[in-house]
Amino acid sequence: MRAHFKFWPPRLPKSITLPSTSLWDNLAISARRYPDKTALVFFGRTLTYGQLMQGAERMAARLVALGVQRGDRVVLCMQNCPQLVMAHFAILRANAVVVPVNPMNRAEELKHYFTDPDTKVAFTTGDLAAELAKASNALPQAERLAHLVVTQFTDAFDAGVTGIDAPPEAWSEWLGTRHPLPSLEGGQTHAWTDALACTDAPPELVVGPNDLALLPYTSGTTGLPKGCMHLHKSIMHNAVASGLWGNGSADNVTLAVVPMFHITGMVSVMHTSIYCGATLVIMPRWDRDLAGRLISRYRVTTWTNIPTMVIDLLGSPNFASYDLSSLAYIGGGGAAMPQAVAQRLLEQYGLRYAEGYGLTETAAPSHSNPPDHPKQQCLGIPFMSTDARVIDPDTLQELPVGEQGEIIIHGPEVFDGYWKRPDATASAFIEFEGKRFFRSGDLGRVDEDGYFFLTDRLKRMINASGFKVWPAEVEALMFRHPAIQEACIIAAKDSYRGETVKAVVVLRSTHKDITTEQDIIDWCRENMAVYKVPRIVQFAAALPKSGSGKVMWRALQEVEAQIQ
Repeated sequence: MRAHFKFWPPRLPKSITLPSTSLWDNLAISARRYPDKTALVFFGRTLTYGQLMQGAERMAARLVALGVQRGDRVVLCMQNCPQLVMAHFAILRANAVVVPVNPMNRAEELKHYFTDPDTKVAFTTGDLAAELAKASNALPQAERLAHLVVTQFTDAFDAGVTGIDAPPEAWSEWLGTRHPLPSLEGGQTHAWTDALACTDAPPELVVGPNDLALLPYTSGTTGLPKGCMHLHKSIMHNAVASGLWGNGSADNVTLAVVPMFHITGMVSVMHTSIYCGATLVIMPRWDRDLAGRLISRYRVTTWTNIPTMVIDLLGSPNFASYDLSSLAYIGGGGAAMPQAVAQRLLEQYGLRYAEGYGLTETAAPSHSNPPDHPKQQCLGIPFMSTDARVIDPDTLQELPVGEQGEIIIHGPEVFDGYWKRPDATASAFIEFEGKRFFRSGDLGRVDEDGYFFLTDRLKRMINASGFKVWPAEVEALMFRHPAIQEACIIAAKDSYRGETVKAVVVLRSTHKDITTEQDIIDWCRENMAVYKVPRIVQFAAALPKSGSGKVMWRALQEVEAQIQ
């Protein structure tokens, strides 16, 4: 028996039997069960499960009228909003494949998401439509979009809303402006409201568990992003398993603020909530005070996030006025939760922050902390139906407890392979003990209880005079300093050591005028091995973050390389 089974929630099976249905059926079943129950909340406007299903069916019929056929790929490029959820399920209902795209991408980047998956139809919002049209118009005629469906944020809420439900004042122009439809060379643009008015019958649902459902793209260390082929059944596994793991039910109220174009928000938040019949309270972007108000106002029970969001909320000057007592589950991933912050959540609110781990290739969670037995700054244990090991990346032999190696994963949530990239697919998998395991590219270790801990990416390591420094470990230590709000460790060139450790630090507002770079270095010398201590500390107003909220350490590393 694997060591981690000692800590397995006794109420749960170790593996699950999946429904023999498509992801669309999860919405259809919840709509039949709870037709009048609120599915989505967006700045005070609500949408019931019945309305969500009917709208998705009308939009699916419109997609078919635009020429979308079974297996076609359709781009979905939006910030969180009700239209994202409806369009996502409309694509599935049309027997097609969702290609979720980060809305922060610019035209030059967007071209790849049209040409690589051979996309002819895309959904977006008014503020992004011109950028998508620009990308399409710059392509050869045969590779351009044929149709672009454009929604405005105010299609889903009243721009004049006031009070607790109102968006932050700084967002008023972004959310409230209705943008004109751009010109699509060789194609057509369509207003969302017009497309939603389609009266045709939706097509027959013919896709099932073994059909392609999602094609999310993931960036690697080289080359253009690669599409991860996820079948209905791989997404279904993590939707169902996440619901069971987190006590999901129709009475859950979930704060949907992690981006739903990203695999975590898409699967662990949106798909899990729809499967359970829960209510999604949607935020298009992160704003700590809006989050505090919404948690209080709607009695949010479940909040999947990234640790930086929790840190920011706790730092709000208005924090004392928010009521977090409704929260029953809080957890997330993307980065380690600082121990001091996790301890504060436990002591003040009785909340055990449950960290998890996963990749786009594993439909988000491949590991998660048991909610009743979480370990801090830990990936958790292999998820339901999942086998994971730590191997030597060179010899491919399993390593003993405590030794650092590459994490490999086998389970029903693992993707089929990379779109149009058979060579990349072949190199991403190995056969181990007769099973196909995905090579995560992440370094980690397993403790004696079977819990996994992340060391870092294989490529992200600082070699200082032969000493290997793992940035994630140093960052976790630095978070204990009372003046540090965020920290990112990168390598700096050193004429003597080859490389040395540099820390880019964001100070808490309460410590900005009383903390120096030398103070941080001195504290580090007292709290970590000398070879790990940052020799250089640089203060910054903020750290660069991706659309999913992860700190973009590579961007900082590239800037450092340019100035040396």
